[in-house]
Amino acid sequence: MIILPGITGLLQHLNAVKTNLNSYRPKYCPNCGKAYPWIHGYYERKPDRHGDSTNSLNPVPIPRFFCSHCRITISVLPECIAPRRWYIWDIQQAVLLQILIKESFRQISKTVLVARSTCRRWWNWLKERYLLHGSTLRCHYPELGYHTDFNGFWSACFKKISLSKAMLLCNQSGVTIP
Repeated sequence: MIILPGITGLLQHLNAVKTNLNSYRPKYCPNCGKAYPWIHGYYERKPDRHGDSTNSLNPVPIPRFFCSHCRITISVLPECIAPRRWYIWDIQQAVLLQILIKESFRQISKTVLVARSTCRRWWNWLKERYLLHGSTLRCHYPELGYHTDFNGFWSACFKKISLSKAMLLCNQSGVTIP
């Protein structure tokens, strides 16, 4: 899986897929290095969890590419969609920011419309990977090194960059996300 930087919203992604699918096409296969895998259709995701059925952008196409040399299929996600998760990064960041300012899981669940168990799972995921994410992001933004505690680090990080950008940088550095 490859994450394409710069596509920060679902509407932007839908427009880019419709008008310029080649912008998603990898220059080389991440597995074997062969140039320009073939366009191989798409699969659908349902990342728009807050619209009702009439306002929803779902389903959203995720472009796929096929390497004829090593025979693998490569999916290319836009920066805004989290791999292997139902919610886009913006929703997850909204939840995490509210937890950082000490809102209760119950209150967050009511305002963001995400289950308390999901909010707690995201929070635990972020805490479990703090050392890995922190060290990776400090390589890109050395000033984050001033914040050695978890809450201080993520508060400073979210003031500087979005969660989607942070996870993109981690992914580009070889850190598996989410």
